[in-house]
Amino acid sequence: MTTEYTGGGDPARSLALLWRTSEKSGRKGGPDLSVDRIVAAAIEVADADGLGALSMRRVAERLGVGTMSLYTYVPGKAELLDLMLDTVIGEAARPAEVEGGWRARLELIAREKWALYQRHPWLSYVATGRPPLGPNVSDSYEYELSAVDGIGLTDLEMDSVVTLVGGYVHGAARGAVEAAQAEQRTGMTDEQWWWAHAPYLGKLMDPSRFPLGARVGQAAGEAHKGASDPVHAFEFGLERVLDGIAALVERRSTPAS
Repeated sequence: MTTEYTGGGDPARSLALLWRTSEKSGRKGGPDLSVDRIVAAAIEVADADGLGALSMRRVAERLGVGTMSLYTYVPGKAELLDLMLDTVIGEAARPAEVEGGWRARLELIAREKWALYQRHPWLSYVATGRPPLGPNVSDSYEYELSAVDGIGLTDLEMDSVVTLVGGYVHGAARGAVEAAQAEQRTGMTDEQWWWAHAPYLGKLMDPSRFPLGARVGQAAGEAHKGASDPVHAFEFGLERVLDGIAALVERRSTPAS
């Protein structure tokens, strides 16, 4: 699947749409369209068939209208992608109170992001180095910063911590999506794929040449029923990321001797 990039539209028009400061109203007697309806339809297309299938024409077909009618509301695909991302980001839960301190708050944020990627697999193929600065993306950033506010980190470290967690989840989720797609496209589970290759690998992979690979690979394969388990990888990696942040927080709270 091809990676798409946010922030590619006209800044003034994108921001106006994201914050709904200049939304068009439907023509009298015309189709009952709105920015929200168009974005919802676009998300449905991407959820079902991936970003590669997303186009203004496909969205129009889903809505049962002519393609040109969409341009009254959304200038093009670049702005539409920004709107889609900001919309789905708004699905994440952001409870005001989370028991367990900063670590529990960051863990909740990570798990909510993971859940978003499971519901909308196309998200893992959206590069957000130039994020759409809409209300939901802005609220999300504010909420994530609040999770680590007042625990001794500098402002730069706070930003780096939430970026680290977000980047970790994005990478883990993309691996999970690719694993699921491999099964869909080949019709074989990982376990079935390994069983098919096992007779040949057994002849080629000499344990005396690859003693660690043979031992560890066998242990991992038996545990995961394949080369890896995306859920296990996410859980293991999340704990290690949080452990690393905990070490940083501890250093900041320990007076220099």
